[in-house]
Amino acid sequence: MKPIALTTGEPSGIGPEISVKSVYEISTPVCLVGDRLFLNDERIRLGLPDWPAHVSFEHISLESPVTYGQLDVSNARYVLKTLQAAATGAMNGRFSAVATAPVQKSIINDAGIAFTGHTEFFADIAQVPKVVMMLVSSEKSDALRVALVTTHLPIAKLAAAITDEALDETINILYNDLHQHFGIDRPRIAITGLNPHAGEGGHMGDEEIRVIAPAINRAQASGIDASGPYPADTVFVADRLKNFDAILCMYHDQGLPVLKHASFGHGVNVTLGLPFIRTSVDHGTALDIAGKNIANIGSLLTAIKLAKTLAENKYHG
Repeated sequence: MKPIALTTGEPSGIGPEISVKSVYEISTPVCLVGDRLFLNDERIRLGLPDWPAHVSFEHISLESPVTYGQLDVSNARYVLKTLQAAATGAMNGRFSAVATAPVQKSIINDAGIAFTGHTEFFADIAQVPKVVMMLVSSEKSDALRVALVTTHLPIAKLAAAITDEALDETINILYNDLHQHFGIDRPRIAITGLNPHAGEGGHMGDEEIRVIAPAINRAQASGIDASGPYPADTVFVADRLKNFDAILCMYHDQGLPVLKHASFGHGVNVTLGLPFIRTSVDHGTALDIAGKNIANIGSLLTAIKLAKTLAENKYHG
């Protein structure tokens, strides 16, 4: 198996620490994407032995020295170069998958570069019109999986973004990736409404009637096992969850609080619809604890393990 590219994230955050620590807990071939000298200094700072044999490097030079916990706009382009290198390597076959440590969106935008997140950045590099964000509670086959129709969008813009096209594309990408990469023969997808109580028959909004239910009908007509729209406040009840392989929510804060409550620190963000496997942590850069050797590596370890599993399914499925 070719190595998994591991981008080491915002250099002043916990990304370098958790990236370096993680490679000592696995035997999967991993290529650390970042400044090799900086990462080696981090290894020494953490008191770790020489690099394991399964670790390689894609060296990209920092633009400025790093001070933990202090963002520096001059290193914003360095961060993007690591993402570009990992994605390009995955698309040309050098890497079997990409796993990413957290980046700081604000400092990249402060540098004058429009950036809304890994998900959208990788979609642009791969030149795919649509990708889907899905968070997974663990690398296990019975994990909770929550996908989103919209991602980093203000609440005021949500209703306009829930369109026929957005729903059809999202449902198809979710179904295909669950089947092809997660190895689920016939994925069962529960789809939430947008409004409280899924609109209460049109009394609390009519998006369910006008847009969401017709999209579910189209999916069913194409052979996809989709159902709903379900009220988001009850679809996550255990007795219901056991009947589904994934929950498709309309927006970020509808589905992710539930998943993060259940698995924070061990959950994984997966980008569906790309021509390569991409997983990531479920947390941010944690600037307040950067450089203190107390960051939890659980989510990144799970991201690497899940990337390996998905890559194996992709190439052997």
